[in-house]
Amino acid sequence: MEYEILKEKYKRFFYHSYKIEQDEQTIYLKYHFEIEGLASFQPVLKILKKDFEWKHLDSNLVKNIAFHIGLIEAMSYWKPTCSPYFQIKCGKLEKKQIEWFKKLMYLGLGEFRYRNKIQTSQEDFVQMITQGDVLKPEILKDGLTDIIIPIGGGKDSNVTLELLKQATQNRFGFRMNLEEVSRKCAQTAGLSENEIIEVKRNIDSNLLTLNQKGFLNGHTPFSALIAFLTYFTAVTLDKKYIALSNEDSANESNIKGENINHQYSKTIEFENDFRFYVKKYICPNGPEYFSMLRPINEVQIAKLFSELEAYHPIFKSCNIGSKNETWKWCCNCAKCLFPYIILSPFLDKEKRIRIFGEDLFEKKELLQTFIELCGYAENKPFECVGTYEEVRFAVSKAIQDNNGELPFLLKYYQDNFEMLDGDILKYYNENNNLPKEFNQILRRKIFAC
Repeated sequence: MEYEILKEKYKRFFYHSYKIEQDEQTIYLKYHFEIEGLASFQPVLKILKKDFEWKHLDSNLVKNIAFHIGLIEAMSYWKPTCSPYFQIKCGKLEKKQIEWFKKLMYLGLGEFRYRNKIQTSQEDFVQMITQGDVLKPEILKDGLTDIIIPIGGGKDSNVTLELLKQATQNRFGFRMNLEEVSRKCAQTAGLSENEIIEVKRNIDSNLLTLNQKGFLNGHTPFSALIAFLTYFTAVTLDKKYIALSNEDSANESNIKGENINHQYSKTIEFENDFRFYVKKYICPNGPEYFSMLRPINEVQIAKLFSELEAYHPIFKSCNIGSKNETWKWCCNCAKCLFPYIILSPFLDKEKRIRIFGEDLFEKKELLQTFIELCGYAENKPFECVGTYEEVRFAVSKAIQDNNGELPFLLKYYQDNFEMLDGDILKYYNENNNLPKEFNQILRRKIFAC
């Protein structure tokens, strides 16, 4: 369905309410959204209590965070029609807050806009109308300790888990939607069940029905939801740090010459915006949100991960394979080919095949994806993958290190593109938010390598 028709027909989206409820085992974050004249939605986020001591659940501070989680979750339910008026009935935002969310919606839904051919400006994309009580920032009285580490199951969060074994703070994992791969990664890192925070996200079936009927659909800034959810858990558990695993490479656009980034909510720009927002509008002395891997690139992360052999049979990042009952590498997508490429300078062919199941450099059907990853097509795949420079470096190194006949994709690169010289393994980006202790841990590891 066309954007202009839908937004004209369904003019108003409502964020009606949010609730925090609990029983002996679970904390429930419940939301009520509505596209006027089309559908109502009541999604739920479930946080397992386990043996944690959950605090402040009745406080205005925690209610404020829960309200903000709803603002992020609402994007998934607003996007089927892109209603021009986004009416918030359960909380009042200042003008600067509205501008902050309009920026997040515009850039965080950049891929969605591109795929649905939506031509609009940040100012005109949506108009937000707010009413209800003003939610004021509050100071935390209790001292904060320890680190929360979101675990997705890919190589990056596993590197962070291992690096932060050296920290003076205790580590706690954070898992969303409870895939078994992330549990195994957490256990391999030495975390017990009571050191893993677990959240289950229930999508309202009415949204899935609209998707099936052909309403607008596409990528939303999932990492922004993780940001506010981990902040919620950090505040209620008195945790001091939230250590993401977003690398410097996340800042590169997927479309050349345009600011369209599949990974927008993993960029340093969003990280800085989020840090500013929570300190000003939620809690001035709250948990510190940062990315442990921000100073380094994907090649350096691959080198660190290549040494973590216990994770090699476990880790997964393939979105297609995650839909199977047992999460597997599908070996036919960018999310499989990219880690295969980036690990190739550090793991020999036999080790790569043990991980992925086959030699992806021999797959002719991956040629177009390979060209896109290398930066010789109009777009980079809309996935969480590295920069063109990182891919070209890894491919060039794999060609140089090859002792026999080159496999199909490497030979294609050698015959058609330029080899990349230089050494990006010595890179370190000072534009980061790492606390001093963590900066020292990462520096020592990188320069020791």
